[in-house]
Amino acid sequence: MLYLWIFLLIVGFALLVKGADWFVEGAAGIAKKCKVPALVIGLTVVAFGTSAPELAVSVASAIRRSTDISLGNVFGSNIVNILLILGFSSLIHTLPVRRESIVLDLPFLLIASALAVGLGAWGRALSWWDGLTLLAVFALYLTLLFRRARKDRSASEAAEAEMAERDPPKGKLARKFYEWEQRLAFLIVLTVIGLGMVVGGGTLLVEGARYIARALGAGEDIIGLTVVAIGTSLPELVTSVVAAHKGETDIAVGNIVGSNIFNIFMVAGIASLFYPLTFNYGSNLVDALVALGAAVLLFALALLFRRKLGKIAGAVMLLSFLGYYVYLFVVRL
Repeated sequence: MLYLWIFLLIVGFALLVKGADWFVEGAAGIAKKCKVPALVIGLTVVAFGTSAPELAVSVASAIRRSTDISLGNVFGSNIVNILLILGFSSLIHTLPVRRESIVLDLPFLLIASALAVGLGAWGRALSWWDGLTLLAVFALYLTLLFRRARKDRSASEAAEAEMAERDPPKGKLARKFYEWEQRLAFLIVLTVIGLGMVVGGGTLLVEGARYIARALGAGEDIIGLTVVAIGTSLPELVTSVVAAHKGETDIAVGNIVGSNIFNIFMVAGIASLFYPLTFNYGSNLVDALVALGAAVLLFALALLFRRKLGKIAGAVMLLSFLGYYVYLFVVRL
């Protein structure tokens, strides 16, 4: 029975990753058909899509009252995104940190992380009221983000024009498939299937993680912080490592920071509306503080190395990640 649940866990991972990919592709295509600017698509549809696995898992866990998995997934994903993904990517290629991220995104990540610690520790749970607070602050962040985005509109429009000028692929079969991909009906089907895969994959992942945790004698918080957190961060992991390998690093840090902000404000915010996320001082508080510490470390390294994360910064982040996992499996397990 254990092997069956491990298999279902892997299937859940696969559905989450591919489902999020199809959802983003389909939703972005629909938005373009409806003349929504590419800039708005990037700030909304793509941001939601890359964090869709975390959202699906945390909401499904909250509904099933597995709050340790919900919180472990949020804090664990943020820790993995910064310490593991950015750390490993920095070893492959130096990652520039945009000035805009220093001014707006990283400060809001610190605010989000501090709010999660403060609200959770204050009432020993993230209740529906705390969720509304997180969502309200996220709305403020989006407002500032859209204002900043207007300044970059000319560059975005130039990129759109370049994309529009691209010729369709050569070859009868390839051209036929390209034309089919542009149809609204295909994009709607792709979006619905992708969303269904994300929801189904999240459900499988939660149920599989709960069973494996009980079978191995590990707490749900440990499973949420390790297996589930790394699994739901696979889209960010693959994208960042591939981008670093190709040298396309201009927005790598911004994407990770944006995903982490979304995880706390939206994922934890929405999940807490379904069921109060119990905040244990002995485990959840430590994890929330580590997530906050990872954000502070990223900010400090970006300032220390003049907005460039190189091999030294990558090594510091990876060693921090290793130290945290040693704590999880030696002290907490």
